[in-house]
Amino acid sequence: MDDYKPIREDYLHEIAAASSLDLLYAVKVRYMGKKGLISEMNKNLAKLPPEEKPIAGAEIGKLRNEFTELYEGKEKKLKERELSEKLLSERLDVTLPGLALPIGSAHILSRTASEIADFFASMGYSVASGPEVELDYYNFEALNMPYGHPARDMQDTFYVSDSEVMRTHTSPVQIRTMLIHKPPIRIIAPGKVYRSDYDVTHSPMFHQVEGLYIDENISMGDLKGTLERFVKALFGSDVPVRFRASYFPFTEPSMEVDMGCSICGTKGCRVCKNTGWLEIGGCGMVAPEVFEAVKIDYDQYSGFAFGMGVERIAMLKYGIDDIRLFFENHVKFLNQF
Repeated sequence: MDDYKPIREDYLHEIAAASSLDLLYAVKVRYMGKKGLISEMNKNLAKLPPEEKPIAGAEIGKLRNEFTELYEGKEKKLKERELSEKLLSERLDVTLPGLALPIGSAHILSRTASEIADFFASMGYSVASGPEVELDYYNFEALNMPYGHPARDMQDTFYVSDSEVMRTHTSPVQIRTMLIHKPPIRIIAPGKVYRSDYDVTHSPMFHQVEGLYIDENISMGDLKGTLERFVKALFGSDVPVRFRASYFPFTEPSMEVDMGCSICGTKGCRVCKNTGWLEIGGCGMVAPEVFEAVKIDYDQYSGFAFGMGVERIAMLKYGIDDIRLFFENHVKFLNQF
């Protein structure tokens, strides 16, 4: 019986001294674990004479009960203390300044589109819009591309149905505008367009800004002056600009507009296909067939139209050589802008 007294004194001291749940649990293992001191006493009962077993068993039971009661009491206190400390540490001081959140910025394509729109707004153009799923009539037929016209093959079109397409350009917005409004008309039509094409300079979804100006006595000189002024406003007065004869069924005559490749400095690279020039858009005088489709008298009025890719402008302006970077959302790329 004397052997039990020092054990009891030890666990009384150790339970009282335990300052955390981990330390308290270690005391429990030391005395009540499978190889704990009190557990070993139970195992040794078998070695005692029969007349001593009941007395020893009762004493060991008292130790177990007392230990358990003391342990659970101390455990409850420690849990309450740790919870209180946690609540105090996590308490919010509402008088402190708020946390500063990082400020986002507009995507480079949105910024470029806004720059283009701001320029033409300064010249008196308003913004018009239309649906991205477009009727074949507005996307092709009213633009002098009836069924079977070979120019339809140039568009790499996504067909939704026999009569509906994902618009291949924003020119249908021009048709819709001319059907509703009488001249003079001066609009730009920015928006998403869709074509089945994908490489370093093409994407199946990309952004265009198209423009239309209709009034009396509008000439090719007005068109050329407008686009030259636009290119030099965005890229600098020393950037070379050239116009090349081309073909579009909805303009006559038609031209393509090139500027010196800013990526290679007109020396030739994979983006400009080693020509030193990069096309930024097409343009021309509105064809009589288009005026007929929208019931505008082409003997009284004339006008020009133009279109350009926002991605192409951004590539030239910021020296980007792969259009796919705009859509792959690499943070290191986006953070540059």
